[in-house]
Amino acid sequence: MLRDALFLARKDLRYMFRARETWLWTFVMPVAFFYFIGTVTGGFSGRPGGKEEITVVVPADAGFLAGRLVRGLEARNYQVVETGSRRRLEIPAGFTQSVMAGQPVKVTLTRTSEGLGAEYDQARVARAVYTLLAELIVTGKEGGKASPEALDKLAREPRHLSLEVRAAGKRILPPSGFEQAVPGTLVMFTMLVLFTSGGVTLVIERSQGILRRLASSPMSRGAVVLGKWGARWTLALIQIAFAMLAGRVLFQVSWGPHLPAVMAALAVYAGLVASLGILLANLATSREQCIGAGVIASNVMAGLGGCWWPIEITPVWAQKLALFLPAGWAMDALHQLVSFGAGPAAVLPHLAWMAAAGLLAGWLV
Repeated sequence: MLRDALFLARKDLRYMFRARETWLWTFVMPVAFFYFIGTVTGGFSGRPGGKEEITVVVPADAGFLAGRLVRGLEARNYQVVETGSRRRLEIPAGFTQSVMAGQPVKVTLTRTSEGLGAEYDQARVARAVYTLLAELIVTGKEGGKASPEALDKLAREPRHLSLEVRAAGKRILPPSGFEQAVPGTLVMFTMLVLFTSGGVTLVIERSQGILRRLASSPMSRGAVVLGKWGARWTLALIQIAFAMLAGRVLFQVSWGPHLPAVMAALAVYAGLVASLGILLANLATSREQCIGAGVIASNVMAGLGGCWWPIEITPVWAQKLALFLPAGWAMDALHQLVSFGAGPAAVLPHLAWMAAAGLLAGWLV
């Protein structure tokens, strides 16, 4: 039985790789989506320790207060650059002179995007501006005149009120940028390829009578099912290995300290979607129906399972719903191992559920 299954798996895998669509959706499109989605979502929640770029326009007569404002921005995790940033802060001419004279002054923040990232930028820039204003007020109340020396002296004085922030446990920071896009796209495209390319080949074989001829051969039913499943599981493993390597080399994505556990979770997930792909092909009556159902099912489960955005930022009901979906199991396991610092034991329930669901789908085949 095992020999027959290996023979079928090799033949099926070779047949699937003859199609250009398999090469396109297995190796080319995932990398394109890595770059596109990772670039778009790179500033969603920020990376620990990373600085975000901001362009500051400082006129020649802006004075020393403009420099203090720039220092305030740098203290709030910004890197000031001359050009090329999607954030732009314009300081008006005569900034210091107008402020010292008590005249209203407006600094303008411009962004190329909206949403939570824009609101976060507005809050940080406003904090830098109001901090500078508070320093000027304190300096004036003490009877002094605002100057670079006076402001530096004020900055060195001990604060009567301070805030100490400590983590109560492991830091839970939802991944963003490539750290979310690469695993999410990997999980989504593995499902998409096995639901479409992996399923369509079975539909074609059924319509051409190939499966009937296999049924009349000395091979057992179990060997045929195992061989078909093995080919699609191997295709998924190749795709996953390539995606992990591309994510590491091209986008510097770290797969965390528990790489064997990550690979085990993805291998079990690949087995699950291979079984689901075969089950979908059994239910489909035509190539078009298999492709349409595969595309819709994979995209819906990817969106609800946390492949497109961190599921941790969604409402509680959406997070619970994701734990009933294959993509949700895989993404939660990856987040636990890679982003949240959990050990391999934390994903044992995920592996159990995916393995059980894969066996159930295989039995239904």
